[in-house]
Amino acid sequence: MPISYKRSVRVGELIQHTVSKLVKNIKELNTKFITITEVKLTDDLLNCKIYYSVFGSQKDKNKANNILNKNTKKIRCELASILNLRLTPKILFIHDNTNENATRIFNILDQIKKQEN
Repeated sequence: MPISYKRSVRVGELIQHTVSKLVKNIKELNTKFITITEVKLTDDLLNCKIYYSVFGSQKDKNKANNILNKNTKKIRCELASILNLRLTPKILFIHDNTNENATRIFNILDQIKKQEN
C-alpha cells in the first residue's frame, strides 16, 4: 500500500522548489548566498511560512530579509501563475538560523574538547 502524504506537504514541496527558482531571478539579491530551506504550509493552504538561510554577514542577512519582504507580493503573484492553484497562500519569509546555531554549538564542543586535552 503506497504511503499517502498530506496535500499541504506536497504543495509545500512544490512551493519550495518554485520559490527557489523565483528567488534566483531577483536581481538585487545575491542568490549564491541564499537558500530556501523549508516551507511550512497550513492544512487549508492559505498561509505559507518560507524559511531561508543566508551565508554571509549580518548586513547580508538584513539586506536579504528586506529584499525578500519587498518582493513578497511579486513572488506570490508569480507563484500563482506558475502553480495554478485555486487560492495562492499568503507568504511570510522567515530567516532560518539553524546553520549558525549548529556552527556555534560545534565551536563550543571543540573548545571543551581542547580544554580537556
